[in-house]
Amino acid sequence: MDMEMENHEIPMTNAATTIDPNVVQSRILQSSSLAKAAAEEASDDEMNDESVEQPTFPQLNAMADRGGKVEYRRVRCPKHRYTPLRNDWEQILMPLVQFLKLQVRFNTKTRSIEMKTSPHTIDTGALQKGADFCSAYMLGFEVQDAVALLRLDDLYIESFQVTDVKLLKGDHLSRAVGRVAGQDGKTRFAIENATRCRIVVADTRIHMLGSYANIRIARNALCDLILGAPPGKVYNNMRNVAKRMSERY
Repeated sequence: MDMEMENHEIPMTNAATTIDPNVVQSRILQSSSLAKAAAEEASDDEMNDESVEQPTFPQLNAMADRGGKVEYRRVRCPKHRYTPLRNDWEQILMPLVQFLKLQVRFNTKTRSIEMKTSPHTIDTGALQKGADFCSAYMLGFEVQDAVALLRLDDLYIESFQVTDVKLLKGDHLSRAVGRVAGQDGKTRFAIENATRCRIVVADTRIHMLGSYANIRIARNALCDLILGAPPGKVYNNMRNVAKRMSERY
């Protein structure tokens, strides 16, 4: 009986049966015939790859991708942002021209920033990024914060009104806005530092800039303040959020 079992043994590949933690080994054990066939197929594939020349296509710029058509975007400047825009015009122009390779001008008749693609524009989404950057500045964000929209792809802007959370009028609406801002902006700064977002309070409108998860946390805190939660409770929640985020990253 033992002789019959010995005659039916299949020769296996010389793979180490003991696991060495310092060497990454395959856990698939094949017979010698299968290993030889797999090696022959791999060598044939390598020879075929070498014989066939892979075509190389040059990268298309934004205009060539659109069939040579020039695209335009126009971002209107509100009255209260006209003076800051004039002061920060060089800082706004630099990333649009040097980084996105766009052609930019300010139309004084319509009071709007006009952008269009050029033959030097490489990124097909450069025009939309530039429009988002200018729109973020018009909403009230600083240039240094709005530039992050050009550098990172996972940043968003979310806007809502205080009356969207709760219908308030008169002094009740003013007190809700005051709770969101806090004394000397202390509450807003605390939420910004805890959630790593940027918040702009413009009258009854609130704009938030950050990642999707961070905006959600900041929005929940702002809604609690609008609904009448005391700032001390929100501070405690923000302290816990900041602690969790520091442990996560």
